[in-house]
Amino acid sequence: MSENEIIAGLDLGTTKVCAIVAEVTDEGLDIIGIGSVPSKGLRKGVVVNIESTVQAIRAAIEQAETMAGVEIASVFAGIAGSHVRGLNQEGVAAIATREVSAEDVRRVLEQAKAIPLPGDRQVIHVLPQEFIVDDQDGIREPVGMSGVRLEARVHLVTAASSAAQNITKCAERCELHVAEMVLEPLASAEAVLSEDEKEIGVALIDIGGGTTDLIIYVDGAVVHTSVIPIGGLNLTNDIATGLRTPMAEAERIKIKYGCAATAMVDDEETIEVPSVGGRAPRVLPRQVLCQIIEPRVEEIFSAVSHVIAETGFADMLASGAVITGGTTQLDGMPELAEQILGLPVRRGAPTAVGGLMDVVKSPAYATGVGLVKYGAERIRSAPPVEDVMPVPARGDGWGSKLGQWFREVF
Repeated sequence: MSENEIIAGLDLGTTKVCAIVAEVTDEGLDIIGIGSVPSKGLRKGVVVNIESTVQAIRAAIEQAETMAGVEIASVFAGIAGSHVRGLNQEGVAAIATREVSAEDVRRVLEQAKAIPLPGDRQVIHVLPQEFIVDDQDGIREPVGMSGVRLEARVHLVTAASSAAQNITKCAERCELHVAEMVLEPLASAEAVLSEDEKEIGVALIDIGGGTTDLIIYVDGAVVHTSVIPIGGLNLTNDIATGLRTPMAEAERIKIKYGCAATAMVDDEETIEVPSVGGRAPRVLPRQVLCQIIEPRVEEIFSAVSHVIAETGFADMLASGAVITGGTTQLDGMPELAEQILGLPVRRGAPTAVGGLMDVVKSPAYATGVGLVKYGAERIRSAPPVEDVMPVPARGDGWGSKLGQWFREVF
């Protein structure tokens, strides 16, 4: 990897489009540019208006480019939505030379993802859980080991082809090359989870505007991914309806005064609520707001608890759960989550990056920072430069050819 490589992540959310630019240095990863604009072209993580999404991407990229002082040609784009599915699969391959080579690993991963898929779906990730050489299981890195039979247990993530193509189309209309499509909770996990948590078992709950994404790690590997179609916008809708106030005001009130646990709010506290249709604002107890928010948050965590119980991994989450995403910034979220999930819960924000760390150290930026961390790891494990053919000027560097290599191998 060349010195000071520039990597960009594009987080396409229901409420905001966020572009993060990072520079790879000897010390690690420095965030050098951030662009964040309201999103109006996506619903529940899926593009529903190409033109609005293109405008939002363009604005976010321009903000990030201006701050970073670089031109962005290629991005790692996040993908989410209730169309995403995860399943565990196995693959088997003969070891060609009695010693496991990188080619053997490639073949066994190809075999694991060779499942019948409808024409409208595609594989986004093949995430290895463990390899088995002959009868020896629990192997993380099999290359160089002796044996005749190689097995792989993997977690496959699939998505609707149309959703992925629309993201690519929007990026291309902004003259951006999508180096790789990355599952958003996987990116968030890169940003907020420690290796120890992944090793002893953890559930990451990423509550965005339109969806709640769940990803479970056991023994350092992904064992479950799913999407629940409820998010922060549902809270805003409830507030707008319950307090009879415009959506924009409901969002502002949620951010400024919202609390997920009514018991944490003083009886005497009041808030001013603007009315609709030119009526005078009203003064209401803050507890009224919290009584609207709390049932919806309980619904989200109850749905997550139900999914975790169904997976069969509930007893393996020794380090508990981590909540992240913009909605989790509400007071009382970790406390209510602990109560419903029956697990220790902490709020997760991006860590282990430099540069504009004080700006991005918020759960709202978990996915964006995770995308550049994921990208940096991918570039680090890429083949030598001489194995990668040159690419056109705008995608100069590691762009399209490397993206093609990722798709072929993973």
